[in-house]
Amino acid sequence: MELSGLDIAVIAVYAVTIVGLAQWVSREKAGHAKDTKDYFLAGKALPWWAIGASLIAANISAEQIIGMSGSGFALGLGIASYEWMAAITLIIVGKYFLPIFLRQGIYTMPQYLEQRYDHSVRMVMATFWIGLYVFVNLTAILWLGALAINTITGLDLVYGLLLLGGFATAYSLYGGLKAVAMTDIIQVVLLVMGGMIVTWLSLDQVSGGNGALAGFAELSARIPEKFDMILSPDNPHYASLPGISVLVGGMWIMNISYWGCNQYIIQRALAAKSLGEAQKGIMMAVGLKLVMPIFVVLPGIAAVVLAPGLSAPDQAYPEMMKLVPTGIKGLVFAALIAAILSSLGSMMNSISTIFTMDIYRHFRPDTEDAKLVTIGRLVALSAIIIAMITAQPLLGKFDQAFQYIQEFTGFFTPGIVVLFLLGLFWKRATAKGALAAALGSFVLSGAFWMWWPELPFMDRVGIVFLLCTALAVGISLMGKKQEHAEIVDLKEIDFSTSRSFNFAALATVLILTAFYIAWW
Repeated sequence: MELSGLDIAVIAVYAVTIVGLAQWVSREKAGHAKDTKDYFLAGKALPWWAIGASLIAANISAEQIIGMSGSGFALGLGIASYEWMAAITLIIVGKYFLPIFLRQGIYTMPQYLEQRYDHSVRMVMATFWIGLYVFVNLTAILWLGALAINTITGLDLVYGLLLLGGFATAYSLYGGLKAVAMTDIIQVVLLVMGGMIVTWLSLDQVSGGNGALAGFAELSARIPEKFDMILSPDNPHYASLPGISVLVGGMWIMNISYWGCNQYIIQRALAAKSLGEAQKGIMMAVGLKLVMPIFVVLPGIAAVVLAPGLSAPDQAYPEMMKLVPTGIKGLVFAALIAAILSSLGSMMNSISTIFTMDIYRHFRPDTEDAKLVTIGRLVALSAIIIAMITAQPLLGKFDQAFQYIQEFTGFFTPGIVVLFLLGLFWKRATAKGALAAALGSFVLSGAFWMWWPELPFMDRVGIVFLLCTALAVGISLMGKKQEHAEIVDLKEIDFSTSRSFNFAALATVLILTAFYIAWW
């Protein structure tokens, strides 16, 4: 896809605007130096709209847009379950997880684990998450983002890596979470606008110029098999979306881990002005999750009709981008860059927060805040440099890098969810039980992967979760009951939510119920 001079000018304006805005929102009042609360938690002052936008911007990256469109091309609307089930998960996190996390006044997820279990759990999980974020997640965002740019523009992969890494550093390093979160509103507007343009033009093309709604109706009539939400066992893609397990199985575990136990995501909610503000931001993200499949799945389904001869499903979105006219094409490409940058900036900030607040401060407890902020910046810079160097050696040999990463992280996901759910809602859980669940998750997942390879990934996650729960409960009951001064008494937590939150939650459930009934 060729970009004209006008398209390049649009992209340049976007780049300058984002870097400039990030520096502007990060400025401090005269005489005030950034402290750890400013840098890692945006001064605990994020409004709901910044939280909602930042949750989605951190979540959506180029590989997800292109990958989910490719999945729409290959298996249809069923892939939208990842987005729609996440909407329900966010409601659960907002109502039951956030009141506990915000009550504890934490910076990081490992910090909560120390308050609930002990220091060893904190250090084990902090070390694990830093390794995972640097060598799996950050490298994946960089590598798959560079691949996406290469696919669309032909830019060499090395230059793509350098461009993305340098740009992410320029706009996020100085200001920390505030720079990321406050600019994410622009990133999300671009994401939605760019995605909607591609979807509209794709569906309009399907209908022969009669509009997007006519195009959607024609798609439904011509390829009805692409609109099955629950796949039957005889479907060739059943292993990817194993039928009813999508609604009652392992997808819940993956979503709870991602949205409720993940520093990379939950950090912007920890930075809220108040619990009510965080919950309003959560509901904004829920609303965006409901519409997300419109612009990350439908273009792929439209490509089944418009470009049936694609050699690979992931070519679907770039192919549909070719329909976008000059000038607007630059806006759509800028939206793709926005998706990558917001994810990179969020990941860099989470890595620096965990290293600085969980590891460095443990060994240097008397370090002044100003130095901790400097350490955080150096860690973020080091992380992006390491990721740029290691991205191609680690991921370049995989044809399906995104699927590989999902498979790898799925080895640990069940244990992490057990560790948090028992920690949050069962006072009898012990540190030994928690660590057994974390280790057991890897061992059991590896065993199933080796000896039952035909078991769908999602079903494996669900089974391992149940086994790890039993393991953690058993070991906890066999050990001594632990007493912690900082442990939360659930009787002291107010889990009630506002009338608007409850109304939006009910509306979300009814809308999704209607979707699944309509496309069962």
